[in-house]
Amino acid sequence: MEIQLTAKQLKVTSALHDYVHEKMEKAQKYFDHLVWGQAFLSVEKRSHNAEFVIHAPRQTFRALATAADLYSAIDLASDKIDVQLKKHKERLKDRHKGKDGSVLVPSEEVGAIKASVIKLPVKPITPEEAVAEMESLGQAFRLFQDKASHQIHVIYRRGDETYGILQPIKKAGR
Repeated sequence: MEIQLTAKQLKVTSALHDYVHEKMEKAQKYFDHLVWGQAFLSVEKRSHNAEFVIHAPRQTFRALATAADLYSAIDLASDKIDVQLKKHKERLKDRHKGKDGSVLVPSEEVGAIKASVIKLPVKPITPEEAVAEMESLGQAFRLFQDKASHQIHVIYRRGDETYGILQPIKKAGR
């Protein structure tokens, strides 16, 4: 991440420069795709101000802090930016979750094919309850654990508007 440091009414020492860069680069732990950051430092009478602006694709984060000394103001601005980045990352995680608690994992290599993986919570229910959940969520199929056999099944809607159930079986001799 490229970082620009601007100071108003103060001289930027190398220690101050390194401290600001260290605090701004701390934001990289939340997102790898941060484009660039800006730090504005200023002194007005007895107040020291630090403003951090971090630019990410389609998102800009800004934090302004005032303190009695410059290093405290930098720490406060850094903490505010971290809170914003953490909150944004949580929002992105929540956006990838489905209504039914399923989690869509980004595409990954599964054997020789690249596929999106959907992780679903399973609970023991009857096939009738599975159909009701499937219909309420507008799904074409539903993975569930059968209440009677405690096995994992898949129920799906056929083209003739009936339902089919896929049940695993073990091959003989294994």
